[in-house]
Amino acid sequence: QVQLVESGGGLAQAGESLRLSCASSESIFTFNAMAWYRQAPGRQRELVASINNGGYTHYVDSVEGRFTISRDGAKNTVDLQMNSLEVEDPAVYYCAAHSRVSDYWGQGTQVTVSS
Repeated sequence: QVQLVESGGGLAQAGESLRLSCASSESIFTFNAMAWYRQAPGRQRELVASINNGGYTHYVDSVEGRFTISRDGAKNTVDLQMNSLEVEDPAVYYCAAHSRVSDYWGQGTQVTVSS
């Protein structure tokens, strides 16, 4: 069974940075893509950033230029560097692994931003 564990969430002031990490129990190259999603209270879950096995990255417009997704195949981890945090960014952030046959999700990590 694939397990994804997120870490690095917490409290930051607006303008500060946080780095989230997702550790996979399986090789990240088992999957077609790894991604970070977030869900804020009263809002639907949205895709924040993704990276496929070809190294192609995608970001939602609201985080473009501020967030960076990266991977480490040796450690089976996928990180999300979040810079210049804004009041729109607080949410539970979820790591996801996508393949052609299955989708796997982490338990989520809370990100809070104070202003």
